[in-house]
Order: sequence, then C-alpha cells, then structure tokens
Amino acid sequence: MPLTELEQERYSRPLKLPGFSIAVQEKLKSSRVLIVGAGGLGIPVLQYLSSAGIGTIGVLDFDKIELSNLHRQVLYYTHDVGKFKSEIACEKARALNSEIDLREIRDRITAANAEEIISEYDLIVDCTDNFETRYLVNDACVLLQKPLVFGSIHQYEGQVSVFNILQDDGSYSANYRDILSNPPSQELVPNCEEGGLMGSLAGIIGSLMANESLKLISGLGESLGNKLLTYDSSYNDFRTFKIKKDPNNPLNSASTDFLKNFDYLNFCGLQSTDSISINEFMEMQKSTAEFQLIDVREASEYMQENMEGENIPLSLLSDNFNKIDRDLKVVVHCKAGGRSRKAIELLRTQYKFDNLLNLEGGIDAWKEHQLNSEIV
Repeated sequence: MPLTELEQERYSRPLKLPGFSIAVQEKLKSSRVLIVGAGGLGIPVLQYLSSAGIGTIGVLDFDKIELSNLHRQVLYYTHDVGKFKSEIACEKARALNSEIDLREIRDRITAANAEEIISEYDLIVDCTDNFETRYLVNDACVLLQKPLVFGSIHQYEGQVSVFNILQDDGSYSANYRDILSNPPSQELVPNCEEGGLMGSLAGIIGSLMANESLKLISGLGESLGNKLLTYDSSYNDFRTFKIKKDPNNPLNSASTDFLKNFDYLNFCGLQSTDSISINEFMEMQKSTAEFQLIDVREASEYMQENMEGENIPLSLLSDNFNKIDRDLKVVVHCKAGGRSRKAIELLRTQYKFDNLLNLEGGIDAWKEHQLNSEIV
C-alpha cells in the first residue's frame, strides 16, 4: 500500500534509519494489529503503534475508565472517568494519527468469539491482566497460526515475550503454555487492586511490547521468540531467558474445537459459582427477603464508592469469615466478579458455606444499572 506525500513527511525520521525504507513503512501501513486490553499495557502499545503508522488497529476492551486507572493509563484524563476505554482510546489515537483505521471492539473476549475476532488480524498483542484471558488468547493464536506479543506486570516487575512465530523450518516458536503449563494459585498472584502496581512500569513494558510488534511486522532486528525478557524496576535489572517447547503442551495436537471444549474458568481456579444478575439483585433489594451483602474489595476501593454492604476484603477473609451469616442468603460482590468468585470458592471449600451467591458484574454492573435507570 503506497505512502502518500503527507505520510512520507510524517514518517521521515524512521525512514532515515539503517535498513528502514519506504517498503518497510508500507508493510506497517498494510498490517492489521489487534490490541486486547486498553489498560496500563495497552495504552503505550496503542500510542506507539498508532504513531508508527500501523494501517489497521483493533482495540478490544469492555471496561470503563476509573479514577484509580489514571496513574498508569496515561492516555485517559480525569474528565474521561466513567467512559468506555475502547471508545476514548480510539478517539485519542485518531487525534494522534488520522491516517490509520482504528476499530473499537467494545466486548469481552471469550471462547465463543475469540476465533472470529482474532482471525481478522495479522498480529495480536495481549495486554490483559488475568490468566483466564491470557490462556484463551494464546490458544486462539496458536490454532489460527497468528503471532502473539505478550506482556505482563506485577508490582515492580514485568515480562515480555513473543509467541507462535513461524520459523524457518516451518514450525512455530514457543507459546504461553510452554512457559506456564498451569496457572499459579490465585492467592499467589494478587491483582493490582490487592497488590499494587508501579505506574511507570506499565509504560516501560508496554513500550517494549510495541517495539516487539514493530520488529515483527517490519522484519527488522531479532524478536523475543523462544525467549522471555524480565524486568525488575526496583533494581533496573533486565534478564533474558530461553524458552523450550514443552512436548506435553496440549496445543501440540489440538483440534480446531479446543477453545470450545476447554474449561478456562476451572483451569484457572475460578470454579463456576451460583450467581445472581444485577436485575435479580435489585428485585431482591425491593422484596422483604432478608439477605447479607458482602463487598470483598479493598478498603480503599470501598471508601470511594460502595453499595452499603459489609466490607471484608478478600485478603482478610480467612480472619473474618465468622462475620458472614450461615442462615441467610449471602450476596458477595467485588468490582466485576473475579475476586468475589475467589472469595466464594474459599468460603465453600475451607469453611463449608453453602448459601453464597456471586453478583454478576459486581459494582460495575450496579453502577451501569443506576445510570440506565436515571436515563429512563
């Protein structure tokens, strides 16, 4: 796809690089990249790929911007709080480069839609923050023979790799399951609401992911295929480890229906739980039925906004399980449903509770219900 005169001026600096050329820039213009997650990692990836001239960029995210996002998700401003990340991210990336095609995908990626969405792109960049989605995206890329740029961050540390690259002998490089055949226990890897996160780390790791993406598309440099780069921001320590393919990786002989048959929730320790929708919950509140509402978010989140339930953070649940009623129905919620599922699993297996309901969508669903009620 030829460059216009305006594009040649816009990309004049990379065009002066050794090995870079108009033909390389035209490769970028012709490429189609999907960014899964428009949060701390997705934002720098989007900014650098947009400015570099990637022709088509899909931005997939279903979440809304919150005040606590802003310290690391630097594309968003205070007045964006409450808006959809995918919408605002695409809007601001268009303002950065109007020559590219930005496609908002306001959805959650699932086993049901992953193949359909991913099949439309040449390169996938995984900027998600949970094991269930990481395995799902990885598996879909392997089955569809798509290269995948991966990154993750936790507290002061980050990781970057590139998976499933077509190699000279016709085979494909290692994938996420070759590094981590099974996910760690949920208790060992708290999310950023529970464990905290250095905001600048997201920019560092996201920039490295953008760099790997540009190298893959342009064909320049050496990628992180079959390697894992780790970074400890506390000591400014970069290390690179080789990845060996696991002969027992289930994807080695997987069929095309693998995604539909694999139980990602159970695999990641998120057992299915009895649940209640936000509409059912609102009806329960209107009725005369007695129930207990437990909020398992951290105290700082509870102080910002809450549904007037009793706050027992997941991290303190084992010390406070005796505050939970065993006779009434108990509705457990968090921000979006993940931590409350973990809480219910803990209470069921270790403390034998059998009266727990998980509020689907958590306080996010409640806020959306409140907003829709005001509009009506």
